[in-house]
Amino acid sequence: MAREDRFRTSEEAPANGGRPLGAAEPVPSEVVGPTLRDPLAEALRLIGLADKEGLQVRLMGGLSFHVRVPDWTARVERERRDIDLATLSSDRKALSGLMEASGYVADRQYNALYGHKQMYFMDPARGRPVDVIVDRLDMCHTFEFTDRLGVDRPTVPLAEMLLSKLQIAHINRKDFLDLLALLSNFPLGPHDDGAISLTRITALTSTDWGWWRTVTGNLDKLRLFLDTDLQPGELEFNRPPRFDIETQVVELRSAIDDASKTRRWKLRAQVGERLQWFQEPEEVGHGR
Repeated sequence: MAREDRFRTSEEAPANGGRPLGAAEPVPSEVVGPTLRDPLAEALRLIGLADKEGLQVRLMGGLSFHVRVPDWTARVERERRDIDLATLSSDRKALSGLMEASGYVADRQYNALYGHKQMYFMDPARGRPVDVIVDRLDMCHTFEFTDRLGVDRPTVPLAEMLLSKLQIAHINRKDFLDLLALLSNFPLGPHDDGAISLTRITALTSTDWGWWRTVTGNLDKLRLFLDTDLQPGELEFNRPPRFDIETQVVELRSAIDDASKTRRWKLRAQVGERLQWFQEPEEVGHGR
């Protein structure tokens, strides 16, 4: 499975059902074991265990949006979703031991080769994989979170959640909905503290033209999606949205455009789209 699909639900992934190459088939839901059937509850269980061990582990990916917006009614096939976690290299070894003690099987070959940046575990009872990203997200674009995991819990900070979707070069419908759910429920602000940090976002988009190009392009697509393609029931919370979504998108785009740009950004802007400005996420298999 392409790494870009890691933050997407299985119903939108390729024909292998959203599983990484080599992943096991799902098993019947009545299977019992040390892990929980609901992947969101299971992810929170793992984070709670990590907290008790003094490890910094946070939730990323599609499930993190449902933690932040728990009354979002559009929960499609949640039981089939993979779990995506973020941790620090300093906690990597201890977390690996915790995962194995909690009922998971490590892909030892993969983790030996790539464990400095990503680890992979499988729940053998449920056929459910867990990806653990270490220190940085490295997909179409890269951002580090070594000094950011302590900002919030149980997910990565709101700005990183937003960036994890806005950095996708080939963004899709589910990505748009995740972005809209977040923007309709949390304010934009200069810092974190329950807000989406514009300082964090513009630190990337004002120094790296590629980041700026992908993010602003996706915001333009997001606004078009909101105006022409959003379907009834896709963004329901059983209450009015806390913030006007279109205003949020416009203000975010304005903040990104208005922020002063570095000399490096300006030099790269002169090259523009003649040179590809994003990475194509690599495809990696798992053999265990």
